[in-house]
Amino acid sequence: QVQLVESGGGLVQAGGSLRLSCAASGLTFSTYAMGWFRQAPGKEREFVAGINRSGGITYYADSVKGRFTISRDNAKNTAHLQMNSLKPEDTAVYYCAASSSGLWYDKNRYDYWGQGTQVTVSS
Repeated sequence: QVQLVESGGGLVQAGGSLRLSCAASGLTFSTYAMGWFRQAPGKEREFVAGINRSGGITYYADSVKGRFTISRDNAKNTAHLQMNSLKPEDTAVYYCAASSSGLWYDKNRYDYWGQGTQVTVSS
């Protein structure tokens, strides 16, 4: 079955960096666009960044542009989210997701989801 497993979350001070990874199995990874979403307590899950099948097109939420970088390695079935200059408002559970229909901001367009990894940024 399809599995997406996130790792790399943790506690970091404001201004610090973290690199999240998403390891995919059970699907033909190169045929899926990948997205990162986050959900803070009491808030809806929101789009953070996305990357198309080949890695040539990326989208970012305005709140993370210039600070976060999404990438993928189709040979290793992994996607990454490099997060720099972290802010307390970045605190959330971060999820990776896979979409067979293309690259979307809309979370409802994604077919598979990981279990999430907690990112906490202290001030």
